[in-house]
Amino acid sequence: MNYIEKFRNIVVGIDTMVPIAGGRFTKAINFDNAATTPPFTTVLHEIINFAPWYSSVHRGTGFKSMVSSDEFERARSVVLKFVNADSDSDTVIFVKNTTEALNKLSYRLCQDDRECVILSTDMEHHSNDLPWRGKFKVDYINTDSFGMLDMNDLERKLKKYGGRVKLVTVAGASNVTGYINPIYKIASIAHHYDALLCVDGAQLVPHVSVDMHPRHAGEDIDFLAFSAHKMYAPFGAGVLIGPKHIFQKGEPDYVGGGTVKVVTHNTVLWDDPPHNEEAGTPNLMGIVALCEAIKTLNMIGMDRIHEYETSITRYTLERLKVIPGVKVYGDISGRCKRVGVIPFNIEGMHHSKVAEILSHEAGIAVRDGCFCAQPYVQKLLNTKDEEIQKYLKDPDMLRAGMVRISFGFYNNVREIDVFLDMLRKIVYNMEYYSKKYKS
Repeated sequence: MNYIEKFRNIVVGIDTMVPIAGGRFTKAINFDNAATTPPFTTVLHEIINFAPWYSSVHRGTGFKSMVSSDEFERARSVVLKFVNADSDSDTVIFVKNTTEALNKLSYRLCQDDRECVILSTDMEHHSNDLPWRGKFKVDYINTDSFGMLDMNDLERKLKKYGGRVKLVTVAGASNVTGYINPIYKIASIAHHYDALLCVDGAQLVPHVSVDMHPRHAGEDIDFLAFSAHKMYAPFGAGVLIGPKHIFQKGEPDYVGGGTVKVVTHNTVLWDDPPHNEEAGTPNLMGIVALCEAIKTLNMIGMDRIHEYETSITRYTLERLKVIPGVKVYGDISGRCKRVGVIPFNIEGMHHSKVAEILSHEAGIAVRDGCFCAQPYVQKLLNTKDEEIQKYLKDPDMLRAGMVRISFGFYNNVREIDVFLDMLRKIVYNMEYYSKKYKS
């Protein structure tokens, strides 16, 4: 048995039977892990074990409240250690998800300089694009014909703005193509031009070991955001990590209980970070779940997880290439590092119909559409401006997109073979399935 395969049973729901066409049932196959992952059994057990001790955080005097407060603060150390952040200079802010983390950061940069520039990229999830708009000058680093980041364009744009770039913000790994960006090289280049680096780690942290402070000078990751629901703890917790001093001045974006030291009708003295950024009662159970997920991932081994997921991704790509009518987007040569995300289409069939058939005929869950990364998908599909104008006039019209499969470490070759076999059936019986599924 493969080392990783023995951990498959710690993932909840892998043997769940779901209904499919013809009144039959089959084991569900989840290839939509880039959207969210199922929970670990260890996470569920830890939530149940901690539940009797759950109480208010920070402001209670009861014993359970003290236990809960200690657990909440201990969690920061667990997260810092997981990504090798600096406990002296960095702070962990608990949020709902990566989207909230990046929005929060957008309110903390350039507070006294609205002329500063934020460099995002053509490949970003909307969550690492939209929060920056309307607050700063935003420009985008180009991607090449395969959809990979153009590192030369990064440096060109840093030179172009002559020191005005405050932040370069990039996906650690693309949620569309799975490409792993060279974040340490990007950090070195950004820092050379006095810019900070933010990494959207939503697709990277669950699959690859991340080091915010590697040994080589200049390669530090200044900000990192990620979500627990993509790392087997789907209970509403997320993380923003960054330098403490960034969050010390000014007013937090979200205010209320727990964010202050002193309040009068005329004065507010804000608390120190991270507490000034964590308004209201925190999601302690979600944070307990995140810590247990980190413990479990460390137990399995992040390097082993990445190695295994790389192997099954390569296995799938090699077989997709020889199925007629299947177009895989991006680089499929194996020359680039990637997480287990593969976008494709079947020629002559809309992506939504392919996804529907996979679900209804074989119990396979995938994602279709543009994956909250419309500019990137439009570029990969070479979507014309006139077509985009049609979408703007009629946002509900059927539009171009892709089918995406995305792996977790618990997925195996048997599941992949079921998927590949179903794709062949669709390709060789196109007319039959097109008539059967007319939506």
